[in-house]
Amino acid sequence: MDIAVYLRVSTQDQSYDLQKREILDYIEKRGWKVFKIYEEKRTGTTDKRLQFQELLKDARARKFDIVITWKLDRLFRSLKHLILTIQELTELKIDYISLKDNIDLTTSSGRLMLHLIGAFAEFEASIIKERVIAGLANAKAHGKKLGRPTQISSESVSTLRMSGLSLGQIAKQLGISKTAVHKTLKKLALQGAEMIELKNPKNDVH
Repeated sequence: MDIAVYLRVSTQDQSYDLQKREILDYIEKRGWKVFKIYEEKRTGTTDKRLQFQELLKDARARKFDIVITWKLDRLFRSLKHLILTIQELTELKIDYISLKDNIDLTTSSGRLMLHLIGAFAEFEASIIKERVIAGLANAKAHGKKLGRPTQISSESVSTLRMSGLSLGQIAKQLGISKTAVHKTLKKLALQGAEMIELKNPKNDVH
């Protein structure tokens, strides 16, 4: 197994040592091989994470089998970002492990835990979807012309996607092109959505 290790701290004076030591010990015990260690000194709330983007680029090139982080908040900005990123990794046949959160998608219990997280996100998405559809229907009933929007709502695209709609169905529902839907989902997967912070950045590990 080739392993991608992602480490993140928020400031220049913080150290990766604790994260790196525990992850490398875990990998050694499993008899796996480190493909690359991605080290990021950025706050978790920013979308300008070059090492995270490099990790996704290598993932899409199928250069490793598993991504390991010390905790969920080292990699993901929000619950929505988690779901979208894990969805992409799963489609690429790449597993994910969060060491301290005991989430290991190479095991059945780890996959169950992720399904539970996803279920809450899907429930939230279904509520938002109902509101979007009701709002569109209400606007149409009052004679409002529903032309193509000049700006695409990333939240509407991602929630409709998480509720199970295809790219074509989302495009039809929002009155935008399928290409625009694809670009929006790709952007969300790279940057995440600022909705629910998994952890306050001030608690980052030193």
